Amino acid sequence: MAKVMGKPVALNGDRAVAEAMRQMNPDVVAAYPITPQTEIVMRFSEFVANGEVDTEFIPVESEHAAMSACVGACAAGGRAQTATSGAGLAFMWEVLWVASGTRLPIVMHMVNRSFSAPLNILCDHSDSMGARDAGWVQLYDETVQEAYDNAIQSVRIAEHPDVMLPTLHALDGFILGHNLERLELLPDEAVKQFIGTYKPMYSLLDLDRPVTYGPMDYHDYFFEHKRQQVAAMERALEVVPLIGEEYGRLTGRYYGLMEGYRLEDAELATVVLGSTVGTTRVVVDELRDQGVKAGLLKIRCFRPFPAAMVAEALGDKKAIAVLDRSLSFGGQGNPLFFEVCTALFSHGFSPKVVNYVYGLGGRDTVPAQIRQVYHELIKIDREGVTGPTLRYLGVRE
Repeated sequence: MAKVMGKPVALNGDRAVAEAMRQMNPDVVAAYPITPQTEIVMRFSEFVANGEVDTEFIPVESEHAAMSACVGACAAGGRAQTATSGAGLAFMWEVLWVASGTRLPIVMHMVNRSFSAPLNILCDHSDSMGARDAGWVQLYDETVQEAYDNAIQSVRIAEHPDVMLPTLHALDGFILGHNLERLELLPDEAVKQFIGTYKPMYSLLDLDRPVTYGPMDYHDYFFEHKRQQVAAMERALEVVPLIGEEYGRLTGRYYGLMEGYRLEDAELATVVLGSTVGTTRVVVDELRDQGVKAGLLKIRCFRPFPAAMVAEALGDKKAIAVLDRSLSFGGQGNPLFFEVCTALFSHGFSPKVVNYVYGLGGRDTVPAQIRQVYHELIKIDREGVTGPTLRYLGVRE
């Protein structure tokens, strides 16, 4: 595949995703506007009204209806996409499991937002992390460019015959969704060729091969069907980087399951996902200039979680901090921390690991706070974990 030159533009994340949707021209988009996702479907509805896409746009009465419409459209053999945030994701909760259990390759553009109460429309990862066990592939975006790129790759990942699972990519609300960044847009034809034509194996509209969707399934076969979903998610560990490699040959931007930054010889490491990765990169460079062997592991693919790769990358580190932008109330840690610790333990590694919660409700996480994490890791390396394993970054005590 020959590399294609993209067009440099300045867009916020929501508009970049809408442009990707325009270029992909899905058969059906069913969505309900909710801040901070609204601009995605608002902009895409303009493309529909102007005749720039052939998409059937369904302005539903709720997010539950949005996902239900996507399920019906995808079961009928169409490409279906939606977008949501926060409470919108919660409202479609039941149907998330319907989509994954029916093995429908729906794509969802997820703009992260906090849950109430108190009422908050700003960013944390409570929404997407709450759905981490719903059977969806989950990717997390660091930049607006990555939000655009992941939107396109999500279609290929979801529709891969070894996967056939719904896929979401999450971009931090307002931080990426509404902030202007430089990115490169591919030519429309290049996107069209990359995603190809969807050829469903089964369709409700194929009268020559009638099928049943959503039958009753009790103790006789339910367990086996869930086990098949597990196997599909495991196969996605190979498919996600395969698609990322192909996309890299097209654009020069290669994507895997995760990315180490100055990690190979690092003694102290943080594990981060989402937009805070960029802030952490800056701090790592500063500390390196000061002689501190700091490193960073960026998680791009949270579901399926690349446990073996994470363990290999972190197993020899002296001290590790895992940063979570969500809470698991009553737990001994939080979602990303759980995964990292399990990966290390199950692969025979036992470095010192602590968990930091940061940025809830849209609170800014600045370089000084990330520096604080690394300075505490220096102390942990020297003295062991003398304080709590679970810590809070930038919160009033």
